[in-house]
Amino acid sequence: MSMEQGNLSINSENIFPIIKKWLYSDHDIFFRELISNGCDAITKLKKLNIIGEFSIPEGEEFKINVLVNAEEKTLTFIDNGVGMTADEVKEYINQIAFSGAQDFLNKYKDKANEDQIIGHFGLGFYSAFMVAHKVTIDTLSWQEGAKPVHWVSEEGINFQMGEGDKAERGTKITLYLNEDSYEFSNEYRAKEVIEKYCSFMPVPIFFKNENATEEPEEETEVESEVMEDSIVDAEVTEDGKVAETKKEKKGPKPLNNPEPLWTKHPNECTEEDYKEFYRQVFHDYKEPLFWIHLNMDYPFNLKGILYFPKINTEYDSVEGKIKLYSNQVFIADNIKEVIPEFLMLLKGVIDCPDLPLNVSRSALQNDGFVKKISDYITKKVADKLSGMYKVERENYEKYWDDLSPFIKYGCLKDDKFREKMKDFIIFKNLEKKYVTLPEYLEAAKRLNGEENTEEVKAEVEETKSESAGEPKEEKKDTVYYVTDEQQQSQYIKMFKDAGIDAVFMTHNIDQPFITQLEQSDEKIRFQRIDADINATMTESSSEEENKELDKKKDSLTEAFKKALKKEMLEVKVMKLKDAKVSSMITLSEESRRMQDMMKMYNMYGMDPSAFGPTETLILNANNQLVQYVLDNNSAEHTDMICEQLYDLAFIAHKPLAPEAMTKFIERSNEILMLLTK
Repeated sequence: MSMEQGNLSINSENIFPIIKKWLYSDHDIFFRELISNGCDAITKLKKLNIIGEFSIPEGEEFKINVLVNAEEKTLTFIDNGVGMTADEVKEYINQIAFSGAQDFLNKYKDKANEDQIIGHFGLGFYSAFMVAHKVTIDTLSWQEGAKPVHWVSEEGINFQMGEGDKAERGTKITLYLNEDSYEFSNEYRAKEVIEKYCSFMPVPIFFKNENATEEPEEETEVESEVMEDSIVDAEVTEDGKVAETKKEKKGPKPLNNPEPLWTKHPNECTEEDYKEFYRQVFHDYKEPLFWIHLNMDYPFNLKGILYFPKINTEYDSVEGKIKLYSNQVFIADNIKEVIPEFLMLLKGVIDCPDLPLNVSRSALQNDGFVKKISDYITKKVADKLSGMYKVERENYEKYWDDLSPFIKYGCLKDDKFREKMKDFIIFKNLEKKYVTLPEYLEAAKRLNGEENTEEVKAEVEETKSESAGEPKEEKKDTVYYVTDEQQQSQYIKMFKDAGIDAVFMTHNIDQPFITQLEQSDEKIRFQRIDADINATMTESSSEEENKELDKKKDSLTEAFKKALKKEMLEVKVMKLKDAKVSSMITLSEESRRMQDMMKMYNMYGMDPSAFGPTETLILNANNQLVQYVLDNNSAEHTDMICEQLYDLAFIAHKPLAPEAMTKFIERSNEILMLLTK
């Protein structure tokens, strides 16, 4: 075959700078592209064997070899696939962006299934020039009588092509690395990149360091049963076997797993298989809670495994990782077009050969098909969770603390997910039992109907007011909640004593979730247990007694404002059933939410006090300490008791500031000293 020279058929002189600088965001991705091409070449040969146009030699094993040579600064990729003829090299290599994979599919579209063909655009080979100043191809086609071809190009612009000397079918591509890309000829760096992109490619990938010496034979102990005429000097173990030392040569092992777990049917996978795969892929020492095995053939091909990790503490990162593959070729992590945003809290792998990838295989073309895939994944997750609630309620409750942030985030971010999950959201109540929102409200209504006479009276009064012409605001069902069990323990005790339930909402995501629940159902409202004093916690009072309480309020307000030096202090006086409770702090739900919003957005550095009184001091008229202040307005220690009652109430509401805590401790010591005199 005579030597032929020419120029590559490039439509624009700027095409190569574009390929090098823009087409691929990561230069190490050439490993994926070249190994993918090798996988395609082998897959094509297998399909030719299936349709009877080629017969695979008996005993031949398909594989891809990757060779690194740090001394020569070269990388070599070898496959034993279909190879190429000279005409095919001209067509597929010399014409940029002519896809050999697409051409093969068009030629055999009635005989071969395209699912396992990876390449589509014909640009993958040219990623080699991002790191190499020179690339050579040695190839021999599967076709009978084909001659080997040698091709070489400097910088990807000019080429030389002629007859080669390759004796075995397949293709060998050698990269002569640029000075700034020598790192890729390092064994450990090359293995790292192969693991990143090619861990699950469908063809075994073998690696060789050409600068390394041959690995020595390794001694391994092989146990065999003790029989007559056995080795006398061998050591006999307790179970009657002899430990015999033999030399076995260590065989090469592929770097990848060509049959990852997601390619198997769920019935073929054990629980340990799923856990081991999770550890292997995500290097997470904590076992996942459970998983969903996706296995769909119609209307699109999609397989994968989604794991629910433990994310129960606020200090854990709740950011997951969903690895996206196409025909077992890694595309990217957390591609938002395919993976709904809330599912990013999970960990998993999704393989969808039907994805409409762009030419670099790094991103997706945005079309309706991608949206359908995203909707399907959302549906499968919702089906799994709702099914667990219906069939495995005990497990569902056991996992709820971990699932709760994920499900609530999903409801906030995805309307379809919220619609499917709204009936399966549960809340832990004060008895540490799980209830749905309807169950909680039904129990509260039973309490109101049978025990809460004070609220029944209030409703009667409201009815009278409405009949007298006063407008009545539509009554809402109140859901009481706790955000900090330790900090709000006093309020919890009072709620339990009064027979009123509340639910725990302790995660950061609960506040926006509460708002969403209120917006989706205008008949309910959420109120933290320290927002007000429930009527069932107070004693009923006559009209005369109420007038007396008003007088006490004025006197106590004056005393506390003077002692605390807080002119904006709001004071309420009540007769609480629990006489041991002296004082409490309440903050209305609306004020607290406004404060939280201001903290979140740091509204112009404004002081919350600019909006008027924020907290209310509740004083129990049935408590002896409060009565002492009332009866001894000008006594020596009245100011000190007022300060102590306020701080005690504040501590039960939220932590004191450092300076206030110091004063509280000093004052407490002083009070104890007075008791010893």
